[in-house]
Amino acid sequence: MHVVQAPRASSAAVPVDRLVLPLAAQAALAPILGSAGALALAPLHLLPFLVVAFSGLFCLLHTSSWRRALLFGWLFGAGHFAVGLAWIGEAFQVDAARFGVFALPAVALLALGLAVFSALACASARLLAPRGGWPLLPALAAGWGASEWLRGHVLTGFPWNLVGYAWGVSDATLQGAAVLGIYGLGVITVLLAALPGLALVNGTRRGIRRWWPLPAAALGMVSLWAWGAVQLAAADPGVVPGVRLRLVQAGVPQRLKWDPTERERIFALYRSLSSAPPASGAPAPTHLIWPETALPWALEEMPPETRASIAHLVPPGGALLVGAVRWAPGPDGRLAPRNSVVALGQDGTPIAAYDKARLVPFGEYVPGRELLPAWVRKLTPGDIDFMPGPGRATLAVPGLPPTAPLICYEAIFPAPVSDWPANQPRPAWLLSATNDGWFGRSWGPYQHLLAARVRAVELGLPLVRAASTGISIVTDARGRVLASLPLGASGTLDTALPAALPGGTAYARWGDSSFELLLALSATTSLVASRHRSRRPPR
Repeated sequence: MHVVQAPRASSAAVPVDRLVLPLAAQAALAPILGSAGALALAPLHLLPFLVVAFSGLFCLLHTSSWRRALLFGWLFGAGHFAVGLAWIGEAFQVDAARFGVFALPAVALLALGLAVFSALACASARLLAPRGGWPLLPALAAGWGASEWLRGHVLTGFPWNLVGYAWGVSDATLQGAAVLGIYGLGVITVLLAALPGLALVNGTRRGIRRWWPLPAAALGMVSLWAWGAVQLAAADPGVVPGVRLRLVQAGVPQRLKWDPTERERIFALYRSLSSAPPASGAPAPTHLIWPETALPWALEEMPPETRASIAHLVPPGGALLVGAVRWAPGPDGRLAPRNSVVALGQDGTPIAAYDKARLVPFGEYVPGRELLPAWVRKLTPGDIDFMPGPGRATLAVPGLPPTAPLICYEAIFPAPVSDWPANQPRPAWLLSATNDGWFGRSWGPYQHLLAARVRAVELGLPLVRAASTGISIVTDARGRVLASLPLGASGTLDTALPAALPGGTAYARWGDSSFELLLALSATTSLVASRHRSRRPPR
């Protein structure tokens, strides 16, 4: 007698592609995954959530058409940006009577608008790898990397909270930016974070053949850390001889900053902090640094007695580098305000200046003002738009090596040294003057600080960051924080000026070339592998 036995149930886990959720459930899951990914960025740096986010997104895309991928990418991005950029609502509360009602709609609209880039990333990944599987991994990494580059360049650009900033969890893991830049680091980040998702959809494999993506992702992350640790163990280039900086952080709340009745008190606070004696046995400062728009007057409107007071503050042979509003003629010949860093000499008069080139939309100017209703205004006082400066420039100040000023928002934009004008000396350090008082004690100041630190890592230049309400820091040329003043504090930071890395970094020399190579390799690998899979007969 022939006995036919029922087949045994497989002990292997059921693959994700056989447990497809209804469309509504997948759509609901996408923004949750995106929100989880934001928790891996500053200030929390909860890296496991990044793996959950991108592995989950990979699983969603694995069973989707490119049209559904477009939808899931947009919903993922909406959740990601709504959580990561929620702090922007703080800026609307500074003048809550006029702007408070716009806080929630502004954050929502910004998140939904930026989510278009993640939607394009996911749709392009699905088009590159229409059959899913492992070719979808490099496709997603390439799509996400390209979308972040676009986000940093389309219109005025807004490369805030790029996924590569997740590596701010340690100094060692950040060092990859010295070769890849933050965009290239983002491609590697998505590839590693989505890799465990391959194990979940790899239902035809058994045992180690199925779960290899998990140790592979772990090995990639450990390798990134180990390479950075080797870089940090290299010889320290030391400090610039004869230079002693004093950073002044007054801690003036933003709501009082431009109050005419507070001007004298604010200037007196800066003057008192600047003239305080150094710590016992410490050398006296050679240069003073005040943050963005520290002067409560426009430079040309400063009272004569104030200028005389500044002249008494400036150390002999040194200068005061101060953030200030100054008036200059625009293209039409009319005077317009500029947001500047100005070096004031021994007599309190300007000896060098840099004008901010990248202005904040709706903060320093209203884009498309002529097309918008009259009630649409800037968040900052006054109805006149600021005028941008001509672009990247090196500031030469007596007694200091050439510096590259980055005023506030400018610190979020990567730029290799080759971007500086050929007729100017290459910068030896970065000066970031900023006013993060708009964002209170939210996540914003921490995210902004990390972006500035990554500029130091990319270029191999030390960073000196003076912030009105914090966080003021000095880093070495590898982005390690050597001294800092915490958020909300009032005080000074006396420090030497660290030296630049001899020879700079690969990113400083070659810019985004490594990022472009990663994009090309990822996209080509995905495309070739997908075509090869399409020729294989079905099992």
